[in-house]
Amino acid sequence: MKRKPNILKDALLLFAITIVAGALLGAVNHITKDPIAKAQERQKTEAYQAVLSTAVSFEDAFSDEMASQAEILSGNVSDVTIEAAVRGVDGDGNTVGYIITATSSKSYGGDLSVVVGYDTAFAITGIQVLEISDTPGLGMKAKEADFKDQYVGKNANPYVITKSGAATDSEIDAISSATITSNAFNDAVNGASCFVKAAGKEGSGNE
Repeated sequence: MKRKPNILKDALLLFAITIVAGALLGAVNHITKDPIAKAQERQKTEAYQAVLSTAVSFEDAFSDEMASQAEILSGNVSDVTIEAAVRGVDGDGNTVGYIITATSSKSYGGDLSVVVGYDTAFAITGIQVLEISDTPGLGMKAKEADFKDQYVGKNANPYVITKSGAATDSEIDAISSATITSNAFNDAVNGASCFVKAAGKEGSGNE
């Protein structure tokens, strides 16, 4: 005679397995949470130092403008979020520039986040990519100096992606066969530039 399934026993067994699995996942998360957070903080600090080498320390800036960033960016650039804004200071406590972290949601592989450094006149001092999930050999070239360093030393707004060769400071040569990524990267830089120039007006957000 075929044995009838014991539904209650099976349910209890499944419940026990779920509890144990949940406990194990919780333990793993607890163990890895701090190292992951420290690694992310280290990556961010290294990016800050790379894009604004004249700074020895960094402080949060533009808190009020961060809260109203949608209003600042509206009509200038879409699908870009300002994730962080800091000012870089030298050993004497003087402001030597600003750093904006901006994310575009329109890259080929999803979100593309950049850290953009500016001097006190809002010319770009450097750009580092924090997050990108695009195609190796194509969109991932956004991380390479040949593309991102085109912005360094410039103070245009907006920047425009071109496929025919950059002829002015506002034009940026697209990555070959990766126009979507190029445009998303450019949108993030334009968003960061729009934000820092609006937020960095005299007497605004520098405390």
